[in-house]
Amino acid sequence: MGIKEAVKTCFRKYVTFSGRASRSEYWYFCLFNFLVSIVLGFIDGFILGANGLGDKEPSSLLSNLYGLVTFLPVISVGVRRLHDINRSGWWYLVFRHC
Repeated sequence: MGIKEAVKTCFRKYVTFSGRASRSEYWYFCLFNFLVSIVLGFIDGFILGANGLGDKEPSSLLSNLYGLVTFLPVISVGVRRLHDINRSGWWYLVFRHC
């Protein structure tokens, strides 16, 4: 499974907490999230700049929106990956990787 298929699968199954996720699906989705977060961090910091309220800190609007959009897909692929290694999905509360 390539990165494109992994991302499509994770967003298509964003509320599917049953079943299994392969190792490549999980790690490609983590890599995709990491790369998108870096890009959005640069966009937030350099292009959007300060938030206009007199603060010197850059706005993180795009990063926060992306985190909100990927909240459920990240949890669901993590739970499905745990099922693939014969663990309960509740272990996700203890170990969170992405």
